[in-house]
Amino acid sequence: MRPTAVKSNRSLCLGHHHCWERVLGLLTRLGGASPLMHQPPPASCSSSSSSSSSSSCECARVGVRVSALAPAAAPCPAPRQLPYPRLPEPPSRGTSTLIPARLGPWCSPTGSPAPLSCETGCGEGSWILVCRLLVPTQVSLLSMEEDIDTRKINNSFLRDHSYATEADIISTVEFNHTGELLATGDKGGRVVIFQREQESKNQVHRRGEYNVYSTFQSHEPEFDYLKSLEIEEKINKIRWLPQQNAAYFLLSTNDKTVKLWKVSERDKRPEGYNLKDEEGRLRDPATITTLRVPVLRPMDLMVEATPRRVFANAHTYHINSISVNSDYETYMSADDLRINLWNFEITNQSFNIVDIKPANMEELTEVITAAEFHPHHCNTFVYSSSKGTIRLCDMRASALCDRHTKFFEEPEDPSNRSFFSEIISSISDVKFSHSGRYIMTRDYLTVKVWDLNMENRPIETYQVHDYLRSKLCSLYENDCIFDKFECVWNGSDSVIMTGSYNNFFRMFDRNTKRDVTLEASRENSKPRAILKPRKVCVGGKRRKDEISVDSLDFSKKILHTAWHPSENIIAVAATNNLYIFQDKVN
Repeated sequence: MRPTAVKSNRSLCLGHHHCWERVLGLLTRLGGASPLMHQPPPASCSSSSSSSSSSSCECARVGVRVSALAPAAAPCPAPRQLPYPRLPEPPSRGTSTLIPARLGPWCSPTGSPAPLSCETGCGEGSWILVCRLLVPTQVSLLSMEEDIDTRKINNSFLRDHSYATEADIISTVEFNHTGELLATGDKGGRVVIFQREQESKNQVHRRGEYNVYSTFQSHEPEFDYLKSLEIEEKINKIRWLPQQNAAYFLLSTNDKTVKLWKVSERDKRPEGYNLKDEEGRLRDPATITTLRVPVLRPMDLMVEATPRRVFANAHTYHINSISVNSDYETYMSADDLRINLWNFEITNQSFNIVDIKPANMEELTEVITAAEFHPHHCNTFVYSSSKGTIRLCDMRASALCDRHTKFFEEPEDPSNRSFFSEIISSISDVKFSHSGRYIMTRDYLTVKVWDLNMENRPIETYQVHDYLRSKLCSLYENDCIFDKFECVWNGSDSVIMTGSYNNFFRMFDRNTKRDVTLEASRENSKPRAILKPRKVCVGGKRRKDEISVDSLDFSKKILHTAWHPSENIIAVAATNNLYIFQDKVN
């Protein structure tokens, strides 16, 4: 394997939200060549594109946007001026953060659970909304020290959707291996961990209730002075490690840095020091006349979040995936052009196991979009690309896995070829099934299931929102065509779930071939209200219970979902709201 020099990254990268002219200028200054040729949209799409104020431009050849990003991040010496409220200033790095174990139930109660009628029988039964959780914001954290009346005012203000800021938007959701904890990351760099209520386990109608367990600032905004570019604090991915003792461990990453966090409880504190008084100040040795033995005294339960490892400066490009190996000693991190293998005990060195960067950037035709280890075989992993292909690699064959073991690709139908074909075929997520036999991929319009023993085509294809095919032109103009939807398996690999627009999310039953569209919406979660499956009307006369495709709100989207590893409990992230659903118990 080739060790990655962690301080020698000095090249450009493919990323997001920067215009092509800036990339071309940087390439010219660094003596490079433009990696990709930007294609303008069709004439039918250019009518309103001139009025757009966005500075980003898309490359239709690989289905990604292009930018120049910082290879190595230097911490910003002073906090930048942010347009949104922030959390209180955290302690200096390397120190632990203590918060109360219970911040109160960040749940907007809706009375009795609202039965979710599922007429198609998808997902092994019907679903009910258990609760709607809100990620704690600055207002809620500051209200902990206020009186009850003031806290009620702040909490009611917190439930207003109009108050949600850009930093509050949830960017990742992940259950731990037991399903007792549920972690969310947001664009503000925070990680919020929800814990399942213990008393709800014995009550079938309440078994999906979660309350805030811990919250901490995982990443801070950084600045690369060489490229004059900001590195966002947004949490891209969270991955749990299996619990080995009383503490919990998780990995969190932004665009450049991966951190290993330890989350533990503490309900005792030492007292009776000889050289310190009760307030921690040093005592005059002349006043010490007796020798005391320190003792542990009970205290209020506190949750401590401590960064145990920081894995930095190994990625030139944006990190899009992290995956823990089944040996639980190593993990991999993937960016646009490279995949690195790390040992949890070594932070200053990683091994480059995949590198698809060509010698001449003009020959670049695809980028890595997602990667994951096999759930049982520590030598096997898979990664997807922006061209809609999946590569299965075996680390036993070669230390550098540039040559894949298996190559999965579905031949394109020439009759369906269009300007947007390569963009919508870009894979945004790839997941192994729990059994390890199948691979699930999500592109813009479909979810596909692949058998590891058949490479030429998927064994199952599910249309998520095919009614948007006629809207691709407008979706290209408003950048929605580049949204990255995730997909998840249920515990038995029999049901698939993924998100869509208008706060819709879709479920597909692999056994019965039935599907259902549900909506995660505060307006539709009234007490005891029956939420029927939603249907989208493409054309013609619209029925009363249908919604027109022209009425869909593309600003409301379900990008991130999670499924409990052993029970039918799902988590759906919609903006700053986290909806918890469970299957209906008759």
